[in-house]
Amino acid sequence: MAEVEANDTAPAVGFEDLSQTAAADGTLTTTNDATEVATAGDGNVEKVKRKKIIKRKRRPARPQQDPATFKTEPPPQTGTIFNIWYNKWSGGDREDALSSKHQAKGRCNVALDSGFTKADKVPGSYFCLFFARGLCPKGQDCEYLHRLPNSRLGKEGGLGDIFPSNVDCFGRDKFSDYRDDMGGVGSFMRVNRTLYVGRIHVTDDIEEVVARHFQEWGQVERIRVLPSRGVAFVTYVHLANSEFAKEAMAHQSLDHNETLNVRWATVDPNPVAQKREAARIEEQAAEAIRRALPASYVAELEGRKYDGHDPEEERKRRKIDGSFGLKGYEAPDDVWYAAEKARLEAPEEQKKLEAPDQAEDEDEDEDDGAPLQLDAPPKHGEKQEDGGIFGSSTLAALKGFKAGPGDGEAKAPDKPAGPLVGYGSDSEDDD
Repeated sequence: MAEVEANDTAPAVGFEDLSQTAAADGTLTTTNDATEVATAGDGNVEKVKRKKIIKRKRRPARPQQDPATFKTEPPPQTGTIFNIWYNKWSGGDREDALSSKHQAKGRCNVALDSGFTKADKVPGSYFCLFFARGLCPKGQDCEYLHRLPNSRLGKEGGLGDIFPSNVDCFGRDKFSDYRDDMGGVGSFMRVNRTLYVGRIHVTDDIEEVVARHFQEWGQVERIRVLPSRGVAFVTYVHLANSEFAKEAMAHQSLDHNETLNVRWATVDPNPVAQKREAARIEEQAAEAIRRALPASYVAELEGRKYDGHDPEEERKRRKIDGSFGLKGYEAPDDVWYAAEKARLEAPEEQKKLEAPDQAEDEDEDEDDGAPLQLDAPPKHGEKQEDGGIFGSSTLAALKGFKAGPGDGEAKAPDKPAGPLVGYGSDSEDDD
C-alpha cells in the first residue's frame, strides 16, 4: 500500500464501511473502514484505506425470550411424589432418565445477549441462571448479571468473580456432598472445576468440536476426550466459569442432534493430577496474599529489590517508626505491615487541626498550673447558672453551709463520711 502525501489543495473523498462486533462482556465495538481517494502532486489518483476502531459504551442486555411464550402448566409426571418447592416430581425415578433426554428450550448467545442490567450497580451480584440457559425475558431490568464470569478480569484486574464457598455463581446454596448422579449445584467441600460431558456424537474431529463449544463459556485449562466412549472432561481455569458452563450446556447439542449429559466430574485418581490441583490451590492462596500485603513486604519476602523505595531507607524507617513512640519496642511483622497497609490506603488529604486564636492562647496561659475542671451537666429540672458548674438547687443547698465554727451555723463534720483510701506512689521514699 503506497503512502501518499496530499497537498492542501488536493481534494480527498472518503467512503466509509461501518461494521459492529460485540464482545463477551457486552461492549459494542465499531470498526470504521474508511477508503480515501487522494490526488498527489503529479496528478495521479491513489486509494488509501485506513481502519479505525471505535469502542463505545456497553449496551443494555436484551430479552432472550418473549414472556408470552412461558407456560405455567405443571411438568409431566415422572415420579410418585410432587415437590411443590422445586416444582418437580420425585420418587420412582432412580436415575432421572426421562428428564435427561429432552432437549433444552433455549441457548445463550454471549455475543448478542450480554449487556448491563440493574445488577451491575450492586457490588457482589450473582449471575442470572435463566440468562445462562438462554431463557431470561427481563433483559436490562433483570436483577442479576447478564455476562460471562471473569469477562472483565483483564480490564478491571483483581482475582475475578469469586463468591463464598457455600454458594455458586448463581447464588444457590451448595451441599456437603454431591448427588448420586453428580448433578445439581455441587458441594462446598471441594473446589471442582472439571465437568463430565457424556453422550457426545462420535466423529473424527470430536476434540475440536468439544473445544470449540466449551471455550465459549470461559478460559479452558485442559480438555480430555475419550472418543471411543463419547465422553469428555473439561477443566476451566476459574470455578465460576465451570458452574456457568454446566448450566449453559445442560441438555444442549454440539454439531449434531445429540443431547448432552453434563455433570460434575469425580476426583481424578491420577497422583499427577492431584499434585497439580494442590499446587494450583497454593498458588491462588499466595496470589491473594500478595495482593493483600504491601509491595515492599512482598519484595522483601521474595528476596528481590523493590523498585518503589530504597531497601536501606525502608529498613531505617521501620526501625524508627516501628517502635510507635515506645523506647526499646519493636513491632512484630503482622502489626507493622497492618499499619503500613492502613497508611497506604489512607486518603492523601488528611484533616489537620486548626491553630487556635490569640485570645484562646491567652486564656490557656492564664489557666496554666490550675487543675482541670470538667463541667458536669445539670440534673433534670435544674437550671444552670451562667458561668457556673452547679445547678440552682445545689447552690441553694450550699448557701447555709459554712466551714467556720459558730452557734447557729452548720459545722463541718469531725469525721469523714467514709473510709479514707490511701493512694501510694512509685517512689520508695513514701512509707
